[in-house]
Amino acid sequence: MRDGTKVTKEGIDQETGAITTPIYQTSSYAYPIGEKYRYSREVNPTVLKLGEMIADLEEAEMGVAFSSGMGAISSTLLTLVKPGSKVLIHRDMFGRTYRFFNDFLKGWGVEVHVANPGHIIEMAKGEKYDMVFVESISNPILRVVDLVSLSKVCKENGSTLIVDSTFATPINQKPVVQGADIVLHSASKFIAGHNDVIAGLAAGGKDKMTKIDLMRRTLGTSLDPHAAYLVIRGMKTLKIRMDVINSNSSKIAEFLAEHPKVRAVYYPGLKTHPDYEIARKVLKGYGGVVSFDIKGTMEDSIKLMTKFNVILAAQTLGGVNSTISHPATMSHRTLSPEERKIVGITDTMLRLSVGIEDVDDLIEDLDKALSSI
Repeated sequence: MRDGTKVTKEGIDQETGAITTPIYQTSSYAYPIGEKYRYSREVNPTVLKLGEMIADLEEAEMGVAFSSGMGAISSTLLTLVKPGSKVLIHRDMFGRTYRFFNDFLKGWGVEVHVANPGHIIEMAKGEKYDMVFVESISNPILRVVDLVSLSKVCKENGSTLIVDSTFATPINQKPVVQGADIVLHSASKFIAGHNDVIAGLAAGGKDKMTKIDLMRRTLGTSLDPHAAYLVIRGMKTLKIRMDVINSNSSKIAEFLAEHPKVRAVYYPGLKTHPDYEIARKVLKGYGGVVSFDIKGTMEDSIKLMTKFNVILAAQTLGGVNSTISHPATMSHRTLSPEERKIVGITDTMLRLSVGIEDVDDLIEDLDKALSSI
């Protein structure tokens, strides 16, 4: 079954004949009828269905839903690492994830090694790590990891490979199929796709995912059933949304690359991107995020966000609406200036999340705004 069919197929409720998954808005279940569920923090039928759907889409054995993307990350990491574990990450990742590794886990006794952009495979080969954690497309400079090669290195060294695939989505890449042990998503982004829900997802082998699910129950990072319903509803259009978003983003990246007010464009689909050949190898589509540096100052870049009529200035991504943000003062504000410099996040960088609007309207909006600075 292909992805476009998987995301729309929920199954029929055997008791009522409902063709969509009901919202089981209850805290507990009557014994002995509800013995399977007992208490909704532990198991809820709506939330359980979402976990099954992400497992099916990622071609994994088991999926679990969480209250947020960071809930998925923290629950997974607290299950699989312990004081004395040695983990490898890369510096160019979501700021809050980076802080969780370097502030919490390192203080908890975990040995955290950090690779600079583009050097994760080289470092993974050099030492034996208990875990390697990567973003398949990094945030916000959009470096692409060769997961096929990295997974081989991890298997040879006995390292658990965890992949945050929020930017790629299961439509553009399936990390478990490419050799990862676990794939994570901030489902608030492209998977739900409408900027109206906070949720996280994880999928992988049953042995590890069963333990992670137990940790979710213990930590309380459980998803509300109504939020799960919204993610399920959003997933139904994931394939068609990503087809449009991939196309729009490629055209916008090409437009920005030629614009006189733009100094640099970061997009895996451009031949000038350092990982273009890797992206062609591991991705089916290049994704919906385009980062770019303008010619000007930080003040110019921040001011530019107020000049759009179609594109919204907001610290989010992955929705049907195009949004733009300033990583240095928004998503990556917790990184020090020195850390941002090493990653390549400049004061004039903007991160554009491309939506499903008419691409000509988006290009016109970008052109007018850029021409005003």
